[in-house]
Amino acid sequence: MDTQVSTVTTETTIKPLVTLTPLAAQKVSALLAEKKLNGYGLRVFVSGGGCSGFQYGMAFENTTEDGDFVFDSNGVRVYLDSASAMYLEGATVDYVDSLMGGGFKIENPNAVTTCSCGQSFGTEEGGHASSGGCACGH
Repeated sequence: MDTQVSTVTTETTIKPLVTLTPLAAQKVSALLAEKKLNGYGLRVFVSGGGCSGFQYGMAFENTTEDGDFVFDSNGVRVYLDSASAMYLEGATVDYVDSLMGGGFKIENPNAVTTCSCGQSFGTEEGGHASSGGCACGH
């Protein structure tokens, strides 16, 4: 009796929890190419601290950690840990050019308070409302 075992591998594509605008995706791709980081993507995360309770972070990444959501947004692989996903679902990462220079900006529909520096935010359940000034020096 000849038995043949067939293995089926399925890849699950999830809807992007965080969206990169076309310009942000272009800038990330250019930075990855400039730094010769083939196979890398962008990790977007939230950590405690900042003027308003939480602060945004971004880093280049090529490994998945337990509980990560990994998806594609405008041609860029995005990594998002499950704790950050609670605060960032529906957010948009954009790249903004201004007279003072350019940089990435996160538009977060979950933020109820934000600091004027744009790097810090608070949520209804856990964030701290800013008491007026920005302690980040911006």
